[in-house]
Amino acid sequence: MKILYVSYDGMTDALGRSQVIPYLVGLSAKGHTIHIISCEKSKIPREETLEVEQILKENRISWSPLPFSTRPPWISKILDVLKIKNLSRKLHLRENFDVVHCRSYIAALAGLDLKLKYGVKFVFDMRGFWANERIEGDMWNLENPVYDYIYKYFKRKEKEFFSHADAVVSLTHNGKGVIRELFGESVAARTTVIPCCVDTRFFSRENLPREKASALRKELGIKKDDLIISYLGSVGTWYMTDEMLLFYKKLKSRFPHARFLFISGDSPDFIMKKARLHAIDETDIIVSRAPRKLVPLYLSLSAVSIFFIRPVFSKRASSPTKQAEIMSMGIPLICNTGVGDTDMLFSDEKVGLVLKDFSDEQFNRAIDSMESVLKLNPDEIREKAVKVFNLDDGVNSYDAIYHSITQ
Repeated sequence: MKILYVSYDGMTDALGRSQVIPYLVGLSAKGHTIHIISCEKSKIPREETLEVEQILKENRISWSPLPFSTRPPWISKILDVLKIKNLSRKLHLRENFDVVHCRSYIAALAGLDLKLKYGVKFVFDMRGFWANERIEGDMWNLENPVYDYIYKYFKRKEKEFFSHADAVVSLTHNGKGVIRELFGESVAARTTVIPCCVDTRFFSRENLPREKASALRKELGIKKDDLIISYLGSVGTWYMTDEMLLFYKKLKSRFPHARFLFISGDSPDFIMKKARLHAIDETDIIVSRAPRKLVPLYLSLSAVSIFFIRPVFSKRASSPTKQAEIMSMGIPLICNTGVGDTDMLFSDEKVGLVLKDFSDEQFNRAIDSMESVLKLNPDEIREKAVKVFNLDDGVNSYDAIYHSITQ
C-alpha cells in the first residue's frame, strides 16, 4: 500500500538514521510504497546527506526533504508546519496515499489535516507527550504568554490526534497506561506498543574486527588498563550531564583507571566545562563524534555505559534509543528509574543497575556493586535486547498496523 511518512526530525539526523530509516527499509521490503517528508538541518555534512539519499534510493523509498527552520524562534515552527501541510496535500493529490504515518506532534498536524480533509488513514506515532516535554525540558516557559498559548494549542490538538487517529503507537507500556488514564479505553485499544528498536545485526560485537578496536583505542589515547565508562548521544536538556559526571567522579575514587568516554556530536567545550566545574581532570574525559557506521565500534570500547534522564511525567512514554543499542552490544548499563519501561527491563538486574535517585547513597550502592556489574554476562544482556528491541519485530508490528486499519 502507499504510505506517506511525515517526520519533523530529519532523515540525516542521528534519530532519522537509527529510528526511522531502518523501519522504512523493512516496510519497503514488505511491499509498501513509501514517500518521506522530513525537515533537514543545514549543518549536516553533504557526504552524510548523499549517504542517506543512496540508502533510500536503493530501497525504492521516495524522499521530499524540506529545510528545518530555526529563526525566528516560534514563528519558524509555524512556517515549517505550513510547508509540511502544503507538501502533504500536494503529494496526496498526486499519489493518493492509503496511510499517513506521522512521527510526533508537529508531523501529526499534517496527518490530522489529511485525515479530516481526504479521509486518509492516520497513524499517530506519538513518541512521547511532546507538549509536556517542552515544559519539563525548560524549552517553553508558561509565564511567557506566547508559550502558554502554544502549549494550550498543542494540548487541544493532542486530544484531536488521539481521537481521530486510526492507530496510535506508544514507545512504552508505561506510556500506554497514561493514554488509558487520560483518553480512555477505546484509544488505548487502538494503541500498539513499539519501543525504539535496533538493528541487532549492526549493533553486535561479532561484526567488529579486533584490530579496528585496537586502532581506535590508540587514536583516542585509551590505555590498555583504562576502565571505560561511556555515554552515547546528545547531552543537556533531558540528559543529566552534571549527575553523570558526579557519579563518574565517585567511581574514579574507587577505580583509579576509570575514564569517561562521551560518544557525542555535541560541543566538547560544554562537556569539558562541566568536568572542570566538578573538579574532574580533563585528561580523564574523552569526547568524540562517531559517524553512524562507527557507533558500534566506539561502544565496544566500553566496560559499562551510563545514562541519567530526568524522571518527569513526559519521560514515562520514552524509550531511549541508546538503551537498545548499548544492550545489543552486550554492555551493562547504569541508569535511573522513572523513565519509560526501564524498571521492568532491569527488574532482574541481569543487564545493569537502576538508581532510585541521584543521592550519594544510591551512587555508593551502585559503585559497591560495580565489580558484579562488570561481570554480567554480555550474551544475556544482548539476548534481552534481541527479545525486546528487535528491529524485525518493530517492522512487523508497523506492517500489521497498516493492514489492520486499511482492511
